[in-house]
Formats: sequence, C-alpha cells, structure tokens
Amino acid sequence: MKQLFAMLAAVGLMSTSVMAQASQEECMTNLSIFSEYVKVKNFDAAYEPWKQVYENCPELNYATFSYGERILNYRIDKATGAAKEAEVKDLLDLVAKTRTYFPDRATLAGVLIDEAIIKSDNKMGSDLEVFQLLDRAVNEDGANFKNPKAIYLYFSVLVDLNAAGQKDLDEVFAAYDVVKEKIDEEFASLNKTAASLSDKQDSGTALTSREERMLQVAENNSKVFNQISESIDVKLGNLANCDNLIPLYQRNFAAKKGDIRWVKGAVSRMFAKECTDDPLFVKLVEAQNALDPSADAYFYLGMLKQKQGNNNGAVADFNKAVEMEGDAKKRSAIFYKVATTYEKSSKINARNYAQKAIAEDSSNGRAYLLIARLYANSADDCGKTTFEKRAIYWKAAEMAAKAGKVDLSIKNIANRTLESYNAKAPSKTDIFESGLAGQTISFDCWVGGSVRVPSI
Repeated sequence: MKQLFAMLAAVGLMSTSVMAQASQEECMTNLSIFSEYVKVKNFDAAYEPWKQVYENCPELNYATFSYGERILNYRIDKATGAAKEAEVKDLLDLVAKTRTYFPDRATLAGVLIDEAIIKSDNKMGSDLEVFQLLDRAVNEDGANFKNPKAIYLYFSVLVDLNAAGQKDLDEVFAAYDVVKEKIDEEFASLNKTAASLSDKQDSGTALTSREERMLQVAENNSKVFNQISESIDVKLGNLANCDNLIPLYQRNFAAKKGDIRWVKGAVSRMFAKECTDDPLFVKLVEAQNALDPSADAYFYLGMLKQKQGNNNGAVADFNKAVEMEGDAKKRSAIFYKVATTYEKSSKINARNYAQKAIAEDSSNGRAYLLIARLYANSADDCGKTTFEKRAIYWKAAEMAAKAGKVDLSIKNIANRTLESYNAKAPSKTDIFESGLAGQTISFDCWVGGSVRVPSI
C-alpha cells in the first residue's frame, strides 16, 4: 500500500510539472501571438491571447502591461454603456497591477497619474477623487510627476473644486507654485539637451541621426509645456488678480506675518501679478526681509526702488541679492533684471549684466534677446553708410537665433525677433549693389566686433 501511495504521489508530481511546463509554453506562445497582432494594430485579434497571458502568467513579460494598455484603450473607444465601464475597470486594474509585477518599470507617480487620467477621461471619478490621486503623486513621488497632461489636470480640477467651495484659494495658489516649478524643471532639462546639441552644431560638427531626433523631441516637448503653462495661467484667470490677492493677504497678514513660507508666497504672487503699487506689498517685503534677510528679500527691495525711479539703489540691492544667492539660475535672473534696469540709460552696462546672466545660466535666452535688442536699437550709432548701419541687424539676428537655441520656452518669440531683424538688414539687392558680399564689416561703436556680409 505504501508503495502504491508513493507511486501515485510521483505520478501527481509529474503531472503538475508537465501542466506547469505546458502552461508556461502556452503563455510564451500567446505572448508572441498578441505582440505581433499589437504591432500591426489588430487589437481585436490580440485581445484573447493577451487575456490568457494576463490572467495566467502576468509576471512573464512587461509587454503584457504595456501592450495590454493599448488593447484595452482600443476596446474602451469602441464600447458604450456598461460594456465601456467594464473595460475601463479592467484598464484601471491593469494599471494598478503594473507596479505589483514590474515595480522597476512603473513609478508610484506614474501609476497614480494613469489612474487619475483614466478616471477623468472616462468620467468615472469625481474631481475630488482625481485631485486626490494626483496630489498623492505630487507629495509622495514628486520627482516623477512630469506628465504635462497630469500637471494641467492637477491644477485644473483644483480650480474647479475651489469654484465649488471644496478647496480654499490658498491651496490653489500653493498648487500653482508647484506646477509652475515643475514646468520650469522640465524646461531646464529640455534646454540643457538643446543647448548641448546646438553647441555641437555651431562648432561645425554634424549631429547624428539619434541626436537630431533628440533635438526634435526636445523642441516638440517644449511646445507642449509652453501650451500647458499658458493654459494654467488661463485657468487661474481672475483668481490671482490684484482684486482677489490684496484682500486675501490683508485679511491674513496679522495672523500670518510671522510665517516665512506664507509671506514669501504672498510676495512672489503679488510681484508676479504686478500688485506692487499697493502698500501691502511694501509691508510684505519688509516682513520677509525681517524674517529672512535673503537674496529674495533684497531682490524685491531692489524692485521697489526701481519702481520709485531709484535705479542706483535698485542696482545696489540687486547686487546684494546676487552675493547672497547660492543658485546659479536665480543669480542669472537677478543679473538679467539689472541689465533691464540699464537698458535705456547705458547699453554697455546693460550688455555687461546680460553677459553675466548668461555666464551664470547659459540657457537664459531672455538675456540673449536683450543683447539683440540693444544691438538693433544702435543701428543709427554704428556705421557711416546706410548699409553699414543696417548691417548691425545681422549681429542682432545672431543673438536672437542664439536665444531660441538655448531657451526653448521662448523659441517662438526668438524666431519672430530673428525674422524681424533679418528683414531690416540689407537685402540681396543691397548686398549686390554694395559689392561687399562675403566681406567683413567691423563696428567702431560701443557694440564692437564684426559681421560677415552674406554671399549671394
């Protein structure tokens, strides 16, 4: 009897092993089948073999989740009513399980963002549910909160919740700071890629096909983030105008004036919305300087003096802010502000400070545009002949072109400026009649340097 039991046990183990092997082989076969169908967008044929793999061996390959998302989205688009709702629930289930089976391929923020967008797109979650998912992504995995659609959705539903009386205005402003900072971070990354590749092009080295694609992707993504940034400002609308900000901060000033975070936020928003004429702005800046005599405080003090016409005092405060500022991008922004202060009174000083801004942050395209503007406004001062005077626009155009290359957030503005300056420069007919094609024109005015006349 014992021998019989042993034999039966052995047979059972062999059967289990064979079944497991068969199941694994079947999963591999179905994985191959649905993958090929997805590649040719035959999602109907892909569904059944995909479902077999997803239900029986989800850990087999990440394609089960990445391709599964495409299959289910296709089915959602085709379905209606209860059938559509069921497909959406399947997709939400798949997204949630991605992190379970492939945690190295699915970030927490990515999963929460997917869930929020799916619920929002298919109207299967309230604004509050969608916001809570995205708020978790921001607070628990902010480094991976980069999806432009999610960034806009996060802010948009919060504004709607405020309109419905479910969220305070302070929370809207705090979220605005978060999303704007996220967009700035993405632009900084995109600009770094674009600047590196542009420098390679400028050196005369051709980009590889991979580098060309990288540059194109960076430029395309910059357009998306530009649109998102503009849409966020539109969504905020009148909530952040001076008529709302000033009463809000006046009401809370006595209770909050010792809270440096609140004070800084209030100063920043009032400055951004040009509410600086109100006496409250002065009180807030003074409160910030008393609590934290930092670079920011001196920057705003400089702004107040500049507004009062005290440019020397403004520059002194701006320079003090630079000395105290540890972040290169912020130092660059301050130097740029000094440059604009000198724009009308001293073109040389304005250029010097713009160049300091560029030295701190090579992606400061606005500093390049300022230099371009300084050159263009010097056309009557540089050159003896009309041709020589108009040649300065080529030099201005060079700066405008550089601005668009290093700072993708202002590429459209830079391109329009470039076209404007090129239109004011000597035409092909002018070049032909001058006989200067291919020659170099030097500038003996404050601009200095030279330009090469285009060959025709």
